[in-house]
Amino acid sequence: MSHVGVGPRAVTRSVAFLTAGVLTLPALAGCSSEDPSGKPLAGQDIASAARARIADGGTLHWAVDSVPDTLNTFQSDADATTTRVAQAVLPAMYRTDAHGRPVRDADYLESAKVVDTEPKQVVLYRLNQQAVWSDGREIGAADFAAQWRALSGKDSAYWTARNAGYDRIEKIERGANDLEVKVTFSRPYADWKSLFTPLYPKDVMGTPDSFNDGARRKLKVTAGPFSLKKVDTKDDEVVLARSPRWWGDQPKLSEIVLSAVPRDKRVSALAAGEVDLAEIDPETAEQVALAAGPRDAGTGTPVMGAGGSPAPGPGGTPLPGPDGKRSAADELRSWAVANGSDEEAADEETLAREKRREAAEKYQRRQRALRGFELRKSLEPAYTQLALNGADGPLADERVRRAVARALDREALAEAVLKPLGLPAEPVGSHLALAGQPVYADNSGALGGQDAKEARALLADAGWVPGGPVDEQEEEEEAAGAEGEKSKSEKSEKSGKSGKSGKSDKDDKDEEQSEGGDDGTYIVGEDNKNDDTDQESGEKHRTGKNTAQGGAPGAYAPKGTAAPAGSAVQPLAKDGKALTLRFVLPSGPGSEALRTVADRISGMLKKVGIGTDITKVSDESYFKDHIASGEYDLALYSWPTTAFPATDARPIYAKPVPAADGSLNVAQNYTRVGTDQVDQLFDQALGTLDEKEARDLLRKADSRIWAAAGSIPLYQRPQLTAARKNLVNAGAFGFGTPVYEDMGFLKKGAEGAPRSASPSS
Repeated sequence: MSHVGVGPRAVTRSVAFLTAGVLTLPALAGCSSEDPSGKPLAGQDIASAARARIADGGTLHWAVDSVPDTLNTFQSDADATTTRVAQAVLPAMYRTDAHGRPVRDADYLESAKVVDTEPKQVVLYRLNQQAVWSDGREIGAADFAAQWRALSGKDSAYWTARNAGYDRIEKIERGANDLEVKVTFSRPYADWKSLFTPLYPKDVMGTPDSFNDGARRKLKVTAGPFSLKKVDTKDDEVVLARSPRWWGDQPKLSEIVLSAVPRDKRVSALAAGEVDLAEIDPETAEQVALAAGPRDAGTGTPVMGAGGSPAPGPGGTPLPGPDGKRSAADELRSWAVANGSDEEAADEETLAREKRREAAEKYQRRQRALRGFELRKSLEPAYTQLALNGADGPLADERVRRAVARALDREALAEAVLKPLGLPAEPVGSHLALAGQPVYADNSGALGGQDAKEARALLADAGWVPGGPVDEQEEEEEAAGAEGEKSKSEKSEKSGKSGKSGKSDKDDKDEEQSEGGDDGTYIVGEDNKNDDTDQESGEKHRTGKNTAQGGAPGAYAPKGTAAPAGSAVQPLAKDGKALTLRFVLPSGPGSEALRTVADRISGMLKKVGIGTDITKVSDESYFKDHIASGEYDLALYSWPTTAFPATDARPIYAKPVPAADGSLNVAQNYTRVGTDQVDQLFDQALGTLDEKEARDLLRKADSRIWAAAGSIPLYQRPQLTAARKNLVNAGAFGFGTPVYEDMGFLKKGAEGAPRSASPSS
């Protein structure tokens, strides 16, 4: 769920920053003799196969989120499909390997190196002599120079989304011959390998008009294994065809069709044979895994491996499919009602049984159709974080932000999302890189791990006290200003917050007996049941009243008996206001994991006295109207990690600065939390050509970002892909750039590489 392409909106709020020296930071991991970057937690899962085993020809139908509005990756409305097309049809000086590291693409680049550092940094590119554009013209210095001028930021007529790195170039010229390109920088630039990927022809970059409009729906000139055949907005597809001008290994596929298929429609598209490859959600992944087998030879029942779902069986074991929550006992009761003496109930149950039978038959037909697919899984080069808006409100106080962070069990949150999928469930320890990438080091120690006692101490130091008086007017103001769709439980109560709105007269009388809404009886063994959040599922299901007088299990103590210490935590308040944070979430399909994580976070915060007011909004407005505009306290969204964090991560953590109109320019720092020191460390990392020094500076910057507690990395995002079983060199790519010319379908009788039970590095 990357939102990098969404431009920030100006806000007019002040931002509070963590001053240097408040926290003592641990020694940098980068200073240790042992490399802290480690290995990727999960490797690629793409059914690797040698080219000789792949059939020549065929069309790959690949589900994508949308037909792009532009094919120019440097424009603000470019999206993931824009990148996918560019990777297949345009030159790239460098691509990323399975460890997320930049590697030279030999099809375009014979060599590239820094040849001078004094008085200026000079990089000499030597191009592959076979590299030509589809119109026959050699790729050369003129293309490099046109792209530099367009992206330098010096001409506002070019509608560019970013110019990082290109603004440091002083000049570009031809080298000793047409194959050499000499780039001179005005300032040292560590991430020079990030430039000219992709490289567009001078026909696109040469003028503002061609840049702004010339590559939105067409690319007349390309230089990749595939060329752009058409962008069909009517059928919602982009068609790529094998390029006759390609000089490298010839593509195995004849065509790649990128079809826009909504996430919630993909299982149907797979079953109908409309797509061969699709990223899918966990629910669809379970269906694909069940359908793929292996299956018991006698019964046809899926036999699941370690970490997978158990096979259905007799004796009440839940069945897969539409009746997955119905046991054999449920079916027995249903049969009894349908054949009972109550004719009306029998008729209703008979109809219900018929509907379930039809649904089950439909499900089985779908499962049979899905047997031609398999689940390929890895971890995306992206992580999900909890963002804390430090612009104003309680989270403007660094102590409150740190308390929120210290209340979280990040390992439990990672396990909630990744463990059911059979993926490594380790919390992310860096804002700037992921395990296996060179810059990665676990710097979370700069903030500290879960510690409820420390969290309460930080809140007390910030003036938030248990059971403080709360202005009743506050509830009314919040109700009047509430936005977004809320669930029934959210409308009736806010986690960790007291109030009487929406209660009956009887409830009011009950509350006169006890502030908690019951008769004050403490039930031994029922300590946690006053918490309305299920600790396993994160779901709310209580009304807040116990059933002591109604015969609930448990030993009853007399009224007034004190509950054990820690059995309940009073909400915190300050200056007549409860400590309740606005937690904004998307409501669309595919957001179930985020909502589960949010529920668990709310439960963790409640244990230290912090309430949460969860608001669910449409996917369309979630980022634009809430995250980018600062209308939230807590939010969950993801950032990608790249091979060039000094360049790509800086706008995310740069200190917001006032704009000329008095608004605040936050760039991509939607938490509004930043420090001058972090900015300086990024600048120093960008300006050194010593790779080890740059890594150490970035790790130090990451420690400072952790200490500021503006965002808390939680877990690496799962990457789940359904792929046709005979499709090879495609699937869950992890860190690696896809190699489009190697994708294809196995020859008859050929087999791909043996697959492990789970991705490995």
